Amino acid sequence: MKIGALAEATGTPIETIRFYEREGLLPPPARADNNYRMYLPIHAERLAFIRQCRNLDMALDEVRALIELREDPASDCGGVNSLLDAHIGHVAQRIRELRALEKELKALRARCASPHAVAECGILGELDRAAATPAANGRRRHIHGTH
Repeated sequence: MKIGALAEATGTPIETIRFYEREGLLPPPARADNNYRMYLPIHAERLAFIRQCRNLDMALDEVRALIELREDPASDCGGVNSLLDAHIGHVAQRIRELRALEKELKALRARCASPHAVAECGILGELDRAAATPAANGRRRHIHGTH
């Protein structure tokens, strides 16, 4: 099948398929005489596996490692367990960070209980004060990940 058919069959944008190819997550497809990529069912299966891993918020390196482990079915699955345990730890850390962020946002929201002139907005005032503090400018507060 051509890339458009693979994209439609798997619900994956064409550019994402090409990206996974460049990243080495999808094996390179054969090329037809007209140089079109020609995908096989194995590509659709691999793409479904990648998408499931990404739905679990796994990084590309984690997906790559799982693919390598998956391609050696006779090997011990301890590596799979270790990878998943590490990923669970990352998710738990992100949850802690998101809870702290939620608490901070709620405190910020409490600074402006009712609408009034923007010049008197407690939220904007607090954001300005925090931005003017040198320590706050160097602090990384954004929670990275899929959102």
